[in-house]
Amino acid sequence: MVYIFLADGFETIEALTVVDMLRRAGIGIQTVSMQADTTVTSAHKIAVQADVMLSDVTEQEAEMYVLPGGIPGTPNLRSSDTLMQMLEKQYKEGKYIAAICAAPGIFSELGFLKGRHAICYPSYEEQLEQEGAFLVREGAVVDGNVITGRGMGTAIDFAAAIITVLKDGDTADAIKKAIVYEV
Repeated sequence: MVYIFLADGFETIEALTVVDMLRRAGIGIQTVSMQADTTVTSAHKIAVQADVMLSDVTEQEAEMYVLPGGIPGTPNLRSSDTLMQMLEKQYKEGKYIAAICAAPGIFSELGFLKGRHAICYPSYEEQLEQEGAFLVREGAVVDGNVITGRGMGTAIDFAAAIITVLKDGDTADAIKKAIVYEV
């Protein structure tokens, strides 16, 4: 199961593109509310009904944790000690973690990007470099069990990278073709 964590202020395109494309690929994904109930509001005031609450996440079944960016969504994710502990455990067990836009900054703070190739929203690049990441100029980057994405304009690339590691590249390419995405 893939879990994508939604806190108030998340970036709509980054979150829902991942959910949509993974479901098209037949990969189990659940949206997780970081709020007091299952309704989470994006940075652009779009209310989304999450599938489950944070307390419902089954860590043993987690293939991947995904963090969308957005402001104040990313700082709201970062403020959860429970989520930070879950990410650290997932990372240490060698399971996949993924973040896009501002959210790779969380991975950087936790030390997950030191010595890894990564990408993020441009205003967070200096932070990643200071924490030891090697920045690349791509829509999405896979380095070991860590996947990072640049921003909402590359959400399709980011979702395709997730599909590629969890399923295969042919499936990712077929979905990109079906949604009329051309590089």
